[in-house]
Amino acid sequence: MLSFLLLLAPLVAAHGHVDKVVADGKEYQGWNAALKYQSPIPATVGWQADNLDNGFVSPDSFGTAAIVCHKQGKSNGAYVTVKPGSKVTFKWDTWPVSHVGPIQEYIAPCNGDCGSVSPSDLKWTKIQSSAWKSGSNPGKWATDDLIANNFAWDLTFPNVAPGNYVVRHEIIALHAAGQTNGAQAYPQCVNFKVEGSGTAKPSGGVAGTSLYKADDAGIKFNVFQSFTSYPVPGPAVNKLAKRHPKDLEY
Repeated sequence: MLSFLLLLAPLVAAHGHVDKVVADGKEYQGWNAALKYQSPIPATVGWQADNLDNGFVSPDSFGTAAIVCHKQGKSNGAYVTVKPGSKVTFKWDTWPVSHVGPIQEYIAPCNGDCGSVSPSDLKWTKIQSSAWKSGSNPGKWATDDLIANNFAWDLTFPNVAPGNYVVRHEIIALHAAGQTNGAQAYPQCVNFKVEGSGTAKPSGGVAGTSLYKADDAGIKFNVFQSFTSYPVPGPAVNKLAKRHPKDLEY
């Protein structure tokens, strides 16, 4: 087993995954695909996924359950405890500078135990989005901010009512998106147990399989050209959340 994991290390380092989640100063374990070889598999706040190579979901799978919480995604038992206004940080183990693109967060209520919810049944409300910043070919992107912040990305938790929720934190890499089926989606799902006195109840959410289409302008997009705008894929940000602080810099 040790020799297998040593051989695996260079491969899994290629892209990245959310290895830790920090909320109000407390650190929680995200999903690392190598954990599937432990017996028993330890509970994590990050959803299990069949992404041992830290791979992606391609546009030809955007209409399948794979896009919701990654390939064969399923809840893995643990929860991050937060309240409205909590600072949450998603800590990636790495991210390649060439993989520019948007970073977005969605929230979906579990209406009970998140472990009993099918990914395809979750209804997603976008609560944060950061994408193109300036320049072109390829320009400055949210992913550059992630790398500059030591692969960490912050979210202020919205004012939702107490209960169990899944947050879908996702990077869409566009370095090959100028060609058909070239965009790369890296969805990462995390369970949250919300306490406190929040009142908002997300409604009108979208099924994950309906968030994007392969021919969306922001999915098939050539970053290696001159451009002055970028059509962010997916629904608009809901009023439940504030913009990412980095957006105020530009």
